[in-house]
Amino acid sequence: MTSDGTVWFVGAGPGAADLLTLRAARVIAEADIVIWAASLVHADVLAHARPDAEIVDSSQLPIEGVLPLYTRAAEQGLTVARIHSGDPALWGAVQEQLDVCRALGLAVEIVPGVSSFTAVAAIVGRELTVPEVAQSVILTRLEGGKTPMPPGERVRDFARHGTTMALFLSAARSGQVQAELLAGGYPADTPAVVAYQATWPDELVVRCTVGTLEATVKQHRLWKHTLFLVGPALAAEGTRSHLYHPGHFHTFRRAEPTARAELRRQAGTRASGTVQAGGVPATPDVGPTS
Repeated sequence: MTSDGTVWFVGAGPGAADLLTLRAARVIAEADIVIWAASLVHADVLAHARPDAEIVDSSQLPIEGVLPLYTRAAEQGLTVARIHSGDPALWGAVQEQLDVCRALGLAVEIVPGVSSFTAVAAIVGRELTVPEVAQSVILTRLEGGKTPMPPGERVRDFARHGTTMALFLSAARSGQVQAELLAGGYPADTPAVVAYQATWPDELVVRCTVGTLEATVKQHRLWKHTLFLVGPALAAEGTRSHLYHPGHFHTFRRAEPTARAELRRQAGTRASGTVQAGGVPATPDVGPTS
């Protein structure tokens, strides 16, 4: 079964309407039906909708309340913009909707959005992947919530990596979050950020440590719409990526010979286990890295 209807799943970003992508704004402007959740998405994004568009607030609807709109779109060849907070790829209940839309013969497209974890990193002015400190970012939530976690996805297990972690949907159990982070191996003085309603008018972003995370959350009486960032990259300084080092080369840039020799020397030092903190690792003779 095929239909001329289309459903766009649109990432609205963390809150501020001007963090919509150009594509997101265009899709909302073209939609016959705009579905949004007033509890999660800022009303300013609706300024892009057509005056004659049907606007539906899904905040009080289960998915069964939204499905008739998809059915009508399939039958009448309508375009639907389903607006999700943040990025639809993360905790958006999108997959189950994609399955339904495809079963109805609807064309489906996804517009990525700015995630709250990148918005919070921007607010506090930090890179989450600092060379020699943290080169991975773990996105997760505390186990035991409304939706079961798969086996092996416990916060304390992820914490053993000691890298940057972003915890969503966990503020109501901040004491358990703190206990799991400490049990997994983060030192109590590991930097942390508690961010409520990032980029919204009532935004609150507070720096603390893993050891003071619970007290910080309770002091500000937070329990929802709150994200935690944790990890040594939130305070690290003095390291350098090899990508813009004069000794690194790629398709568009030649290496400076003396700097290249220094990189190779440091590679040998690192291999022997005596590299100094802040040293620049050797660069393989290949193209650019991400």
